[in-house]
Amino acid sequence: MRRSPLHDKHVALGAKMADFGGWEMPIEYTASGGGVLKEHAAVREDVGVFDVSHLGKAMVAGDGAAGFVNSCLTNDLGRIAPGQAQYTLCCDEGSGGVVDDLIAYLFRPENVFLVPNAANAAEVVRRLQAAAPQDVTVTDEHQNWAVLAVQGPRSPELLDRLGLPHEHDYMSFTHAQYDGRDVIICRTGYTGEHGYELIASWDDAVPLWDAITQAGGARPCGLGARDTLRTEMGYPLHGQDLSMSITPNQACSGWAVGWDKPAFWGRDALLSERTAKPARLLWGLEATDRRIPRAHMPVVAEDGATIGEVTSGTFSPTLRRGIGLALLDREADVSAGDDVAVDVRGKAAVMRVVKPPFVESHVR
Repeated sequence: MRRSPLHDKHVALGAKMADFGGWEMPIEYTASGGGVLKEHAAVREDVGVFDVSHLGKAMVAGDGAAGFVNSCLTNDLGRIAPGQAQYTLCCDEGSGGVVDDLIAYLFRPENVFLVPNAANAAEVVRRLQAAAPQDVTVTDEHQNWAVLAVQGPRSPELLDRLGLPHEHDYMSFTHAQYDGRDVIICRTGYTGEHGYELIASWDDAVPLWDAITQAGGARPCGLGARDTLRTEMGYPLHGQDLSMSITPNQACSGWAVGWDKPAFWGRDALLSERTAKPARLLWGLEATDRRIPRAHMPVVAEDGATIGEVTSGTFSPTLRRGIGLALLDREADVSAGDDVAVDVRGKAAVMRVVKPPFVESHVR
C-alpha cells in the first residue's frame, strides 16, 4: 500500500491505520483519546484536520485545456471562472456509469487541476490521456501534492492564527504562502461544515501539518469520521452510492451534469435514461429504533417484496441513530415520510424514507 507523507505523524498519534483505496490511512485516533465520535463532534462543533493526501491529483495543461476537460466531464466548466472549483463526474461514454466523481480547479483556461478519488485516479488519468488532443497534456501528479482538510465552524479562526487568507466564497480558492511555502487554500470539503482544503507540495506536508496542529484547537481526525460526516450530509461515496452501475440520474446527482452542453462522456446514455426516467433512485433512510443500516442490506416493502438495497449506512453521531443511503426501485413509488424495512441480519428494521441531508448543512 502507498503511504501519505504524514504516515509517521499518524502512527505517533496512535492512529488506527487501514487500507483505503490502496493507501494506508488513519481511520481514527483511538490512542490519543479521540475515536470517531469525538472526531465527528470536533468537526460539527469546533475544528478538525484530516489528512486526505490519498486523493488523486492530475494536471491538464495546454491551449484549450479547459475546453477539453469540459468536453469530457459532466459539469459545465464554462459556468465558473479562474479561481473557482467545481464538483463534476467522469462517466463512461457507453453506459453513462460513473468512473469517478472529482473536483476540478480552474487555474486558468490553460490549466485545470483535478482531484479524483484515490482508487480511481489512474483510470481517470488514463481516459483523459487517451482522449487528449495533441496540444493538451494530462499528467498524473498523485504523489506530488498533499491535501489537508481543515473543517469545522472555527476553521476560519485557525487559518487566522496561521496568517492564511480565508475570506473567499465556497468552491473558490486562492494561492498563498505559509513560512515561505506555497499553499493553495480551497473553500471545499466533504463534511457539510464551513471548511478548507489546503493543497501543498508533498515535501511541505509535515511542516504544514505541524503548524495546523500546534496552532491550537484542531483535533486530528481520521477517515472514519469523514465517512460519518459525509453520510449525514447525504454526500455520495464512489464505489457505494456512485459506480459504473449507478448513474448520476439514479444517484440524484443530475445537478452536476451540464445537460445543455453539446458533448461530455456518457451524454447520450444519460439523456436517454433521464427521458425514460431512471429505474431506481437514491434516498435517505433514518432508523426508527437502535438498529443500523449497512451497505448491501436489502430494503423491503410492507408486503415483503425487495424494493432496493442500502448503499451506505452508519450510526449518526449527531442524530444518535442509524442512517443510510439506499437505491430504491421507482416502481415502489416511495416518497419522503414513508416507512420501509431493512433486513438487518435477518430481522426487519423499520426505517423512514427521507430526503438528505440528515442534518443541517453549514457550508457557506
